[in-house]
Amino acid sequence: MAAIATLKVHDYLWEIPRSGMMRVPGRIYASEQMMAEMRNDPALIQVANVACLPGIVGYSLAMPDIHMGYGFPIGGVAAVDPDNGVISPGGVGYDINCGVRLIRTKLSYDDVRDKAERMADALFEAIPAGVGSKGAIPGLAIDDLRRLVAKGARWARDRGYACEADLEHTEENGCLEMADSSAISDQAYQRGRVQLGTLGSGNHFLECSRVDQIYDSATAQALGLELGQVTILIHSGSRGLGHQTCDDYLKTMGAAMGRYGIQLPDRQLAAVPIKSAEGRAYLGAMAAAANFAWCNRQLIMHLAQRALEAALQLSPRELGFSLIYDVCHNIAKFEQHEVNGERRTLCVHRKGATRAFAPGHPSLPAALRNLGQPVLIPGDMGRYSFLLIGQEGAMKETFGSTCHGAGRVMSRHQAQRTARGRNLYAEMAAAGVVVRSRGRSTIAEEMPAAYKDVADVVGVMEAAGVSRRVARLKPFAVVKG
Repeated sequence: MAAIATLKVHDYLWEIPRSGMMRVPGRIYASEQMMAEMRNDPALIQVANVACLPGIVGYSLAMPDIHMGYGFPIGGVAAVDPDNGVISPGGVGYDINCGVRLIRTKLSYDDVRDKAERMADALFEAIPAGVGSKGAIPGLAIDDLRRLVAKGARWARDRGYACEADLEHTEENGCLEMADSSAISDQAYQRGRVQLGTLGSGNHFLECSRVDQIYDSATAQALGLELGQVTILIHSGSRGLGHQTCDDYLKTMGAAMGRYGIQLPDRQLAAVPIKSAEGRAYLGAMAAAANFAWCNRQLIMHLAQRALEAALQLSPRELGFSLIYDVCHNIAKFEQHEVNGERRTLCVHRKGATRAFAPGHPSLPAALRNLGQPVLIPGDMGRYSFLLIGQEGAMKETFGSTCHGAGRVMSRHQAQRTARGRNLYAEMAAAGVVVRSRGRSTIAEEMPAAYKDVADVVGVMEAAGVSRRVARLKPFAVVKG
């Protein structure tokens, strides 16, 4: 494969000039070393392919955690004019509203350092994980599930699994109002009805961490964080319901593209006009799946709180479980952004990218508006994750977006080959991390060496003025699928 030609814009930004079917240039946020390592990466071709979407505005963007995905690269962002542009399920992904929530506690690591195994066991027992995991919440009737996907996290609040503050500290208050429960297939409902409150498999996890470094003390204090504090990260999404929804609409759009005269360089970029019947149906179904995911993470948080209270014999007041923020990184949303000095409504696809609104943005809850949006960037299970805050550069350059994680450097198969003959559980224990998992294969696929160093990823976005580091979180107990 020939290398994609790129031009250096500055030390942390590179441009793919327009050519062929491209309607806009491509731009990649990366360091010199990252660009040297990805020079022949097929993900760069995907950046150029996304630039061919009808109605795309500005640039086809990629974050420094970029790697190859379905249609869009993972780490891709595309803003599209809703009047003449398209919606593409490949720009959202199979795990609709895969996302992360960060919870603070009143515990210090010194309080629990000798209880890490007890905590891991309790969480592993309470929260189903793994492929096809089910059973945390009794299977719902389809009519109940229809109401859930319309209400999102409000469904959990109405049943005592959430408080009003949880909704206020969740992106979009945990509900996209454009959800259409009738746009979800029966098969998707059947897959999702027994999967509420489950982690799933792959890179999904629940992690007990400690705050081991603070970069911005004023913001950390405003968010209730201090050195040595125990935090909980939850990374999960819309489970089988979201996966089936993506699959359903990829087939629908693939069959419909010809009727709309849409030609694209990759069939995985299947897309239809946003205002078409198929486009409106997908947006309603995607929003419904996103609402399922917010409800799912809220229920996992509830289960985790109860498990830790029992394991550590603490009252809710003593544990002090409190949501800092919940973000999604596989979604398409209508937002206001400035383009060439003009305020416009755009449909922003974020596939493996996180919203990162700057201080003062009206979409942020009042308690966070002066700070900017908290951004949660999980790393690998052996090193660290980061809490960032959105900056003005995101609003000017990336349609309010930043990175979403570390980004893979090994495929899952390659990681499994590399892990053969190694005792990864013992290696993690030696690094001070207790791991509980349904199977060894997941641990092999998710070994730390399979990922970029997330510090390098967030460092690029900080240097580019898009998002700023607030705190680093070091894992000590991890539950995987």
